Amino acid sequence: MNAALTNTNPHASPSRLAGIAQARQSLMQDGRAITPGWVAPWVERSWQRCLDAGLRPGSHVSFAQVTAPMLRFTLEANHSLIAAAQPMLQSLARAIVNTRYFAILTNADGVVVDACGAIDHADPRAHLITRVGTDLSERSLGTTAIGTALSELQPVWLHRGEHFFEQTSVYSCAGAPLFGPGGGCVGMLDVTGVDAQERPELKHLVMQSASKIENALVTALPHALLLRLNWPGNALGSDADGMLCLDADGWITGANPVARQMVPGLAAPGQTPVHVSEVFGLPVEPLFDAAHSPGKPIELPLWSGLRLQALAITRADESHTLPANPGAAPTRALREVEAAMIRKAVDEARGNVGQAARALGISRATLYRKLGQKPA
Repeated sequence: MNAALTNTNPHASPSRLAGIAQARQSLMQDGRAITPGWVAPWVERSWQRCLDAGLRPGSHVSFAQVTAPMLRFTLEANHSLIAAAQPMLQSLARAIVNTRYFAILTNADGVVVDACGAIDHADPRAHLITRVGTDLSERSLGTTAIGTALSELQPVWLHRGEHFFEQTSVYSCAGAPLFGPGGGCVGMLDVTGVDAQERPELKHLVMQSASKIENALVTALPHALLLRLNWPGNALGSDADGMLCLDADGWITGANPVARQMVPGLAAPGQTPVHVSEVFGLPVEPLFDAAHSPGKPIELPLWSGLRLQALAITRADESHTLPANPGAAPTRALREVEAAMIRKAVDEARGNVGQAARALGISRATLYRKLGQKPA
Protein backbone atom coordinates (compact mmCIF):
# COMPACT_ATOMS: atom_id res chain seq x y z
CA MET A 1 0.00 0.00 0.00
CA ASN A 2 1.35 3.49 -0.88
CA ALA A 3 2.62 5.34 2.20
CA ALA A 4 0.53 8.35 1.23
CA LEU A 5 -2.56 6.27 1.93
CA THR A 6 -1.49 5.13 5.37
CA ASN A 7 0.33 8.13 6.87
CA THR A 8 -1.41 9.63 9.86
CA ASN A 9 -3.20 12.85 8.98
CA PRO A 10 -3.61 15.23 11.96
CA HIS A 11 -6.70 16.72 10.33
CA ALA A 12 -8.68 13.48 9.93
CA SER A 13 -9.98 10.96 12.44
CA PRO A 14 -7.61 7.98 12.85
CA SER A 15 -10.59 5.64 12.78
CA ARG A 16 -11.73 7.16 9.48
CA LEU A 17 -8.28 6.72 7.94
CA ALA A 18 -8.09 3.17 9.27
CA GLY A 19 -11.52 2.37 7.79
CA ILE A 20 -10.44 3.67 4.38
CA ALA A 21 -7.23 1.64 4.49
CA GLN A 22 -9.11 -1.53 5.51
CA ALA A 23 -11.67 -1.00 2.75
CA ARG A 24 -8.93 -0.63 0.12
CA GLN A 25 -7.17 -3.75 1.38
CA SER A 26 -10.42 -5.74 1.37
CA LEU A 27 -11.67 -4.82 -2.11
CA MET A 28 -8.56 -3.97 -4.12
CA GLN A 29 -6.09 -6.54 -2.79
CA ASP A 30 -8.14 -9.34 -1.28
CA GLY A 31 -11.16 -9.09 -3.61
CA ARG A 32 -13.57 -9.28 -0.68
CA ALA A 33 -16.66 -7.23 0.06
CA ILE A 34 -16.16 -4.10 2.16
CA THR A 35 -17.43 -4.15 5.72
CA PRO A 36 -20.27 -1.57 6.03
CA GLY A 37 -19.13 1.66 7.64
CA TRP A 38 -15.56 1.65 6.38
CA VAL A 39 -16.42 3.87 3.39
CA ALA A 40 -19.65 5.26 1.94
CA PRO A 41 -21.52 2.88 -0.41
CA TRP A 42 -21.01 5.21 -3.37
CA VAL A 43 -17.24 5.13 -2.81
CA GLU A 44 -17.33 1.33 -2.95
CA ARG A 45 -19.45 1.45 -6.11
CA SER A 46 -16.97 3.80 -7.76
CA TRP A 47 -14.00 1.64 -6.79
CA GLN A 48 -15.78 -1.40 -8.20
CA ARG A 49 -16.54 0.43 -11.47
CA CYS A 50 -12.86 1.31 -11.75
CA LEU A 51 -11.78 -2.28 -11.15
CA ASP A 52 -14.35 -3.54 -13.65
CA ALA A 53 -12.91 -1.12 -16.22
CA GLY A 54 -9.48 -2.67 -15.79
CA LEU A 55 -7.95 0.17 -13.75
CA ARG A 56 -5.42 -0.66 -11.02
CA PRO A 57 -4.72 1.53 -7.96
CA GLY A 58 -0.95 1.62 -8.46
CA SER A 59 -1.06 2.57 -12.14
CA HIS A 60 0.38 5.87 -13.36
CA VAL A 61 -2.16 8.67 -13.94
CA SER A 62 -1.39 10.86 -16.97
CA PHE A 63 -3.97 13.66 -16.44
CA ALA A 64 -4.58 13.62 -20.19
CA GLN A 65 -6.15 16.52 -22.05
CA VAL A 66 -8.61 16.27 -24.91
CA THR A 67 -7.39 17.19 -28.39
CA ALA A 68 -7.32 20.83 -29.50
CA PRO A 69 -10.32 20.43 -31.87
CA MET A 70 -12.30 18.69 -29.12
CA LEU A 71 -11.36 21.44 -26.66
CA ARG A 72 -12.65 24.14 -29.02
CA PHE A 73 -15.87 22.18 -29.50
CA THR A 74 -16.21 21.61 -25.74
CA LEU A 75 -15.77 25.29 -24.87
CA GLU A 76 -18.25 26.37 -27.53
CA ALA A 77 -20.80 23.72 -26.54
CA ASN A 78 -20.53 24.73 -22.87
CA HIS A 79 -20.46 28.48 -23.36
CA SER A 80 -23.76 28.98 -21.48
CA LEU A 81 -22.55 26.89 -18.54
CA ILE A 82 -19.23 28.74 -18.33
CA ALA A 83 -20.93 32.14 -18.51
CA ALA A 84 -23.53 31.23 -15.87
CA ALA A 85 -20.89 29.79 -13.54
CA GLN A 86 -18.29 32.55 -13.81
CA PRO A 87 -19.72 34.92 -11.15
CA MET A 88 -20.24 32.03 -8.75
CA LEU A 89 -16.73 30.68 -9.35
CA GLN A 90 -15.34 34.07 -8.38
CA SER A 91 -17.46 34.15 -5.21
CA LEU A 92 -16.48 30.57 -4.38
CA ALA A 93 -12.80 31.40 -4.85
CA ARG A 94 -13.15 34.24 -2.35
CA ALA A 95 -14.83 31.94 0.18
CA ILE A 96 -11.99 29.39 0.06
CA VAL A 97 -9.04 31.73 -0.55
CA ASN A 98 -7.31 30.93 2.76
CA THR A 99 -7.91 27.16 2.75
CA ARG A 100 -5.53 25.96 0.01
CA TYR A 101 -8.55 24.76 -1.97
CA PHE A 102 -9.53 25.92 -5.47
CA ALA A 103 -12.60 25.54 -7.70
CA ILE A 104 -12.98 23.49 -10.88
CA LEU A 105 -15.87 23.47 -13.36
CA THR A 106 -16.30 20.56 -15.76
CA ASN A 107 -18.80 19.64 -18.44
CA ALA A 108 -20.99 16.55 -18.16
CA ASP A 109 -18.12 14.36 -19.43
CA GLY A 110 -15.74 15.50 -16.69
CA VAL A 111 -13.60 17.71 -18.94
CA VAL A 112 -12.36 20.90 -17.26
CA VAL A 113 -13.90 24.02 -18.81
CA ASP A 114 -12.85 26.55 -16.15
CA ALA A 115 -10.95 26.81 -12.88
CA CYS A 116 -10.57 29.57 -10.34
CA GLY A 117 -8.94 30.37 -7.02
CA ALA A 118 -5.56 30.10 -5.34
CA ILE A 119 -4.05 27.58 -7.77
CA ASP A 120 -0.33 26.99 -7.33
CA HIS A 121 0.67 26.41 -10.94
CA ALA A 122 4.23 25.70 -9.83
CA ASP A 123 2.88 22.53 -8.20
CA PRO A 124 2.11 20.01 -10.98
CA ARG A 125 -0.45 18.30 -8.73
CA ALA A 126 -2.54 21.49 -8.81
CA HIS A 127 -1.61 22.62 -12.31
CA LEU A 128 -2.41 19.37 -14.11
CA ILE A 129 -5.98 19.06 -12.82
CA THR A 130 -6.89 22.73 -13.43
CA ARG A 131 -5.83 22.92 -17.08
CA VAL A 132 -8.79 23.58 -19.32
CA GLY A 133 -9.34 20.45 -21.39
CA THR A 134 -8.04 17.96 -18.81
CA ASP A 135 -10.19 14.84 -18.61
CA LEU A 136 -11.07 14.29 -14.93
CA SER A 137 -13.81 11.72 -15.56
CA GLU A 138 -14.00 8.47 -13.63
CA ARG A 139 -12.80 6.51 -16.65
CA SER A 140 -9.66 8.66 -16.78
CA LEU A 141 -8.90 9.59 -13.16
CA GLY A 142 -10.74 6.89 -11.26
CA THR A 143 -12.63 7.76 -8.09
CA THR A 144 -12.62 11.53 -7.50
CA ALA A 145 -15.32 13.96 -6.41
CA ILE A 146 -15.65 14.94 -10.06
CA GLY A 147 -16.00 11.50 -11.61
CA THR A 148 -18.11 10.15 -8.74
CA ALA A 149 -20.51 13.11 -8.65
CA LEU A 150 -21.08 12.73 -12.39
CA SER A 151 -21.52 8.96 -12.16
CA GLU A 152 -23.69 8.93 -9.03
CA LEU A 153 -25.44 12.27 -9.78
CA GLN A 154 -25.21 13.30 -6.14
CA PRO A 155 -22.98 15.64 -4.09
CA VAL A 156 -19.92 13.93 -2.60
CA TRP A 157 -16.95 14.53 -0.32
CA LEU A 158 -13.79 12.49 -0.90
CA HIS A 159 -10.68 12.49 1.23
CA ARG A 160 -7.26 11.27 0.17
CA GLY A 161 -7.29 7.45 0.23
CA GLU A 162 -10.93 7.34 -0.88
CA HIS A 163 -9.61 8.20 -4.34
CA PHE A 164 -9.03 5.10 -6.45
CA PHE A 165 -5.49 5.73 -7.66
CA GLU A 166 -2.67 5.94 -5.14
CA GLN A 167 -1.26 8.86 -7.15
CA THR A 168 -4.40 10.94 -6.50
CA SER A 169 -4.41 10.29 -2.76
CA VAL A 170 -2.95 13.78 -2.19
CA TYR A 171 -6.31 15.38 -2.99
CA SER A 172 -9.32 16.14 -0.81
CA CYS A 173 -12.32 17.31 -2.76
CA ALA A 174 -16.04 18.10 -2.68
CA GLY A 175 -18.21 17.98 -5.77
CA ALA A 176 -21.80 18.48 -6.85
CA PRO A 177 -23.44 17.75 -10.21
CA LEU A 178 -25.04 20.61 -12.11
CA PHE A 179 -28.46 20.16 -13.70
CA GLY A 180 -29.61 22.31 -16.59
CA PRO A 181 -33.04 23.82 -17.26
CA GLY A 182 -34.06 20.68 -19.17
CA GLY A 183 -33.40 18.46 -16.16
CA GLY A 184 -30.28 16.71 -17.44
CA CYS A 185 -26.80 16.86 -15.95
CA VAL A 186 -24.72 19.52 -17.72
CA GLY A 187 -21.55 19.42 -15.64
CA MET A 188 -20.23 19.56 -12.11
CA LEU A 189 -18.67 21.95 -9.65
CA ASP A 190 -15.71 20.88 -7.54
CA VAL A 191 -13.40 22.29 -4.89
CA THR A 192 -10.08 20.50 -4.41
CA GLY A 193 -7.12 20.88 -2.08
CA VAL A 194 -3.65 19.36 -2.42
CA ASP A 195 -2.33 17.94 0.87
CA ALA A 196 -4.90 20.21 2.52
CA GLN A 197 -6.79 19.89 5.78
CA GLU A 198 -9.89 17.72 5.53
CA ARG A 199 -12.92 20.03 5.36
CA PRO A 200 -16.16 18.05 4.82
CA GLU A 201 -18.14 21.29 5.27
CA LEU A 202 -17.00 22.23 1.77
CA LYS A 203 -19.62 19.80 0.48
CA HIS A 204 -22.34 22.17 1.72
CA LEU A 205 -20.58 25.18 0.17
CA VAL A 206 -20.31 23.40 -3.18
CA MET A 207 -23.96 22.30 -3.08
CA GLN A 208 -25.08 25.86 -2.34
CA SER A 209 -22.84 27.27 -5.10
CA ALA A 210 -24.08 24.65 -7.57
CA SER A 211 -27.68 25.65 -6.83
CA LYS A 212 -26.86 29.27 -7.67
CA ILE A 213 -25.31 28.21 -10.98
CA GLU A 214 -28.38 26.10 -11.81
CA ASN A 215 -30.61 29.11 -11.08
CA ALA A 216 -28.45 31.30 -13.32
CA LEU A 217 -28.79 28.77 -16.14
CA VAL A 218 -32.59 28.93 -15.83
CA THR A 219 -32.87 32.73 -15.72
CA ALA A 220 -30.53 32.99 -18.74
CA LEU A 221 -33.06 31.09 -20.87
CA PRO A 222 -35.17 33.15 -23.28
CA HIS A 223 -38.59 33.36 -21.64
CA ALA A 224 -41.68 35.54 -21.40
CA LEU A 225 -42.47 34.80 -17.75
CA LEU A 226 -40.51 33.56 -14.76
CA LEU A 227 -42.35 31.87 -11.89
CA ARG A 228 -40.55 31.83 -8.55
CA LEU A 229 -42.15 29.14 -6.38
CA ASN A 230 -42.14 28.20 -2.72
CA TRP A 231 -44.43 26.61 -0.16
CA PRO A 232 -46.79 28.91 1.77
CA GLY A 233 -45.08 30.36 4.82
CA ASN A 234 -41.66 30.60 3.14
CA ALA A 235 -40.35 33.91 1.86
CA LEU A 236 -40.09 34.24 -1.91
CA GLY A 237 -37.13 35.77 -3.68
CA SER A 238 -34.18 33.69 -2.48
CA ASP A 239 -31.98 31.04 -4.10
CA ALA A 240 -34.18 28.44 -2.37
CA ASP A 241 -37.08 29.19 -4.75
CA GLY A 242 -38.21 26.84 -7.42
CA MET A 243 -38.02 28.48 -10.85
CA LEU A 244 -40.06 27.87 -13.99
CA CYS A 245 -39.58 29.64 -17.32
CA LEU A 246 -42.60 30.03 -19.60
CA ASP A 247 -42.83 31.15 -23.20
CA ALA A 248 -45.52 33.55 -24.38
CA ASP A 249 -48.01 30.69 -24.85
CA GLY A 250 -47.48 29.18 -21.41
CA TRP A 251 -45.22 26.27 -22.34
CA ILE A 252 -42.63 25.48 -19.67
CA THR A 253 -39.23 25.88 -21.30
CA GLY A 254 -37.03 25.28 -18.26
CA ALA A 255 -36.98 24.57 -14.53
CA ASN A 256 -34.40 24.43 -11.78
CA PRO A 257 -33.99 21.27 -9.66
CA VAL A 258 -35.94 22.80 -6.76
CA ALA A 259 -38.98 23.32 -8.99
CA ARG A 260 -38.69 19.72 -10.19
CA GLN A 261 -38.94 18.56 -6.57
CA MET A 262 -41.98 20.76 -5.93
CA VAL A 263 -43.94 20.33 -9.15
CA PRO A 264 -44.78 16.85 -10.46
CA GLY A 265 -45.26 16.28 -14.16
CA LEU A 266 -42.51 18.50 -15.56
CA ALA A 267 -40.85 17.25 -18.74
CA ALA A 268 -37.93 14.88 -18.21
CA PRO A 269 -34.72 15.38 -20.22
CA GLY A 270 -35.42 14.91 -23.91
CA GLN A 271 -39.20 14.97 -23.56
CA THR A 272 -41.50 17.47 -25.24
CA PRO A 273 -42.40 20.60 -23.24
CA VAL A 274 -45.32 20.58 -20.81
CA HIS A 275 -47.93 23.36 -20.71
CA VAL A 276 -48.24 25.18 -17.40
CA SER A 277 -51.94 24.30 -17.23
CA GLU A 278 -50.95 20.62 -17.09
CA VAL A 279 -49.13 21.07 -13.77
CA PHE A 280 -51.22 23.80 -12.12
CA GLY A 281 -54.97 23.85 -11.75
CA LEU A 282 -55.50 27.13 -13.58
CA PRO A 283 -55.06 28.51 -17.12
CA VAL A 284 -52.02 30.52 -18.16
CA GLU A 285 -53.75 33.92 -18.43
CA PRO A 286 -53.97 34.61 -14.66
CA LEU A 287 -50.21 34.07 -14.40
CA PHE A 288 -49.46 36.77 -16.94
CA ASP A 289 -52.07 38.98 -15.27
CA ALA A 290 -50.30 38.49 -11.93
CA ALA A 291 -47.10 39.81 -13.45
CA HIS A 292 -48.76 43.24 -13.65
CA SER A 293 -48.53 43.37 -9.82
CA PRO A 294 -44.80 42.79 -9.28
CA GLY A 295 -43.83 41.56 -5.84
CA LYS A 296 -47.36 40.38 -4.98
CA PRO A 297 -47.46 36.59 -4.45
CA ILE A 298 -50.28 34.46 -5.80
CA GLU A 299 -51.36 30.94 -4.86
CA LEU A 300 -51.01 28.15 -7.39
CA PRO A 301 -53.01 24.93 -6.93
CA LEU A 302 -51.27 21.72 -7.92
CA TRP A 303 -53.42 18.94 -9.33
CA SER A 304 -52.47 16.88 -6.27
CA GLY A 305 -54.43 19.28 -4.06
CA LEU A 306 -51.30 20.92 -2.63
CA ARG A 307 -50.77 24.64 -3.08
CA LEU A 308 -47.72 26.71 -3.82
CA GLN A 309 -47.17 30.43 -3.63
CA ALA A 310 -45.52 32.17 -6.56
CA LEU A 311 -44.18 35.42 -7.90
CA ALA A 312 -44.88 35.92 -11.61
CA ILE A 313 -42.22 38.13 -13.17
CA THR A 314 -41.91 39.30 -16.75
CA ARG A 315 -38.50 39.40 -18.38
CA ALA A 316 -38.49 43.19 -18.34
CA ASP A 317 -39.27 43.33 -14.60
CA GLU A 318 -36.74 40.76 -13.41
CA SER A 319 -33.93 43.21 -12.66
CA HIS A 320 -36.29 45.26 -10.47
CA THR A 321 -37.98 42.43 -8.55
CA LEU A 322 -35.24 39.86 -8.02
CA PRO A 323 -33.17 40.18 -4.82
CA ALA A 324 -29.71 41.65 -4.87
CA ASN A 325 -27.18 38.95 -5.66
CA PRO A 326 -23.52 39.45 -4.79
CA GLY A 327 -22.62 36.91 -7.46
CA ALA A 328 -24.56 38.69 -10.20
CA ALA A 329 -22.93 39.84 -13.41
CA PRO A 330 -20.73 42.91 -12.93
CA THR A 331 -21.82 46.37 -13.94
CA ARG A 332 -20.31 48.06 -16.95
CA ALA A 333 -17.93 50.09 -14.78
CA LEU A 334 -16.64 46.95 -13.04
CA ARG A 335 -16.18 45.21 -16.38
CA GLU A 336 -14.08 48.12 -17.59
CA VAL A 337 -11.90 47.95 -14.47
CA GLU A 338 -11.54 44.20 -14.92
CA ALA A 339 -10.59 44.62 -18.59
CA ALA A 340 -7.93 47.17 -17.63
CA MET A 341 -6.47 44.75 -15.06
CA ILE A 342 -6.34 41.97 -17.65
CA ARG A 343 -4.66 44.21 -20.25
CA LYS A 344 -2.12 45.27 -17.61
CA ALA A 345 -1.36 41.66 -16.67
CA VAL A 346 -0.91 40.66 -20.33
CA ASP A 347 1.37 43.65 -20.95
CA GLU A 348 3.46 42.84 -17.88
CA ALA A 349 3.71 39.24 -19.09
CA ARG A 350 4.85 40.54 -22.50
CA GLY A 351 1.93 38.88 -24.24
CA ASN A 352 2.30 35.52 -22.51
CA VAL A 353 -1.36 34.66 -21.89
CA GLY A 354 -0.61 31.67 -19.66
CA GLN A 355 1.66 33.74 -17.42
CA ALA A 356 -0.92 36.55 -17.24
CA ALA A 357 -3.68 34.07 -16.32
CA ARG A 358 -1.54 32.64 -13.51
CA ALA A 359 -0.81 36.13 -12.17
CA LEU A 360 -4.54 36.89 -12.11
CA GLY A 361 -5.43 33.53 -10.54
CA ILE A 362 -7.76 32.56 -13.42
CA SER A 363 -7.63 29.96 -16.17
CA ARG A 364 -6.43 30.60 -19.71
CA ALA A 365 -9.98 29.93 -20.96
CA THR A 366 -11.38 32.58 -18.62
CA LEU A 367 -8.77 35.10 -19.72
CA TYR A 368 -9.43 34.41 -23.41
CA ARG A 369 -13.16 34.80 -22.83
CA LYS A 370 -12.70 38.11 -21.05
CA LEU A 371 -10.45 39.28 -23.88
CA GLY A 372 -13.14 38.24 -26.38
CA GLN A 373 -10.78 35.81 -28.07
CA LYS A 374 -10.69 32.08 -28.61
CA PRO A 375 -7.83 29.91 -27.32
CA ALA A 376 -5.06 29.39 -29.85
